Amino acid sequence: MNFPTQMYIDGALSEGNGRKDVTNPATEEMIATVSTAGFDDVDRALQSAKAALPGWATTPIAKRQVWMRKLRDEVIANEDFLRDCVHHEMGKPWAQTHEDWDRLVVSLDFYAEEIARVQDYGLVDRAGSHAHRMVHEPAGVAVAFLAWNFPLLNLAFKIGPAMAAGCPIIIRPSEATPVSAYAVGALCAKIGLPRGVVQILCTDDYDVADALTASTIPQVITLIGSTKTGQHIMRTGATSIKRYSMELGGNAPVLVFEDADLDLAADIVTGVKFSNAGQICVSPNRVFVADAVRDAFTEKVVARADAAKVGFDKTADITTGPVIDARAWARIKGLIDDALAEGATVLAGGDRPAHLIKGHYIAPTVLSDVTETMAVYRQETFGPIVSLVPFADESDLVRMANDCEEGGLTAYIFSGNLARAEHYASRLRYGEIQINGVKYDIDLPHGGIGQSGIGHDCSALALHDYLVLKRVTRALDSSEFGELNA
Repeated sequence: MNFPTQMYIDGALSEGNGRKDVTNPATEEMIATVSTAGFDDVDRALQSAKAALPGWATTPIAKRQVWMRKLRDEVIANEDFLRDCVHHEMGKPWAQTHEDWDRLVVSLDFYAEEIARVQDYGLVDRAGSHAHRMVHEPAGVAVAFLAWNFPLLNLAFKIGPAMAAGCPIIIRPSEATPVSAYAVGALCAKIGLPRGVVQILCTDDYDVADALTASTIPQVITLIGSTKTGQHIMRTGATSIKRYSMELGGNAPVLVFEDADLDLAADIVTGVKFSNAGQICVSPNRVFVADAVRDAFTEKVVARADAAKVGFDKTADITTGPVIDARAWARIKGLIDDALAEGATVLAGGDRPAHLIKGHYIAPTVLSDVTETMAVYRQETFGPIVSLVPFADESDLVRMANDCEEGGLTAYIFSGNLARAEHYASRLRYGEIQINGVKYDIDLPHGGIGQSGIGHDCSALALHDYLVLKRVTRALDSSEFGELNA
């Protein structure tokens, strides 16, 4: 299969100064050698975005909607190819690639409609001598840094609101998964999108990537990535005052009480944890289980781990694919080994599946007797590990659930007692609390608290990360003043 290899800069497909091999982590085979950007490519993209801003910002909303729907139609027409890009650059199970593709379609649709709902509004003047309007305008050029775990979904969450708001956007996909983003660039070129409105370039040189944030041209910097990366980007972006929208790391707690629906809890915990090989920012990490149901719940989780299908087969119903690369595999295996050395027990998985010789696979893993001192408890695992932490009483549960440096994104509560669930929901310091279920959609805000981020992806709140408010005040003449005070 011929995968796209060119960047998309200044309205055209472009070769970069460098080249990078992209490898399928399931087969460890190269699938493409893509162009990568140098400093001159970054400068060209920044200048193009700057030049595009006045025209795109003043383009009528109806015309922006036309362009967004043209791109949406091409995404729909190229579904299989776009999903193949994700399937091969990530080793992601075929069925799971649908979410990546679908979110791009839905984002372009949703924000094309949502921008039309944004209303300017008036303010009451206390003296009655002036008229005031609050007007929404594009914030300016945006730069987006994407994580590799959902190559198209992450792109979707940025390109939709930026295009709708009138902000030219430069997208830098992860160097691990640039192929699907480059495919979107090819679609932008195909429909003849105005120059500079969307640009997509990849670099594996962090100094080159830093040039995007260090520039004074961008007014919005947006990121999906780790807390450490977010801190770095804010430091390098301090050359000028910028707006930030960041979805960062998480270390999601799960509270399973004795009155919970244990099958439901086990289905959700393992469903989110083993899908995408656990490489999901909202994935359950620390599962606190009441002693009264510990054995029963553990049995259900282990059964689901043992039943999970691991591999890379487009025709099979695969549960868990590979982790992204050898470094990620070694890190995750190190967390498991460290936990065992400190007294945890492996109840399922714990190593490479025996039937898979090649590929960066970790079998769906269940650890019991996990304690607060273990690295697997303290860190976001970003791998298919369920860590079970028993609790005998609830006196210290809130502290334990909130006690993590990378927390603040998502928490889960399973209880048949609504009052109890709401009690804990009000005390957990996370941007999203999921009670007896899990739901994400383009119209639902997604964002963290504290070290887990700033701003939101999805919903109208994300759109407003790309808009600024301007006050327009006009002094009333004597006839108007009299009418207002009559």
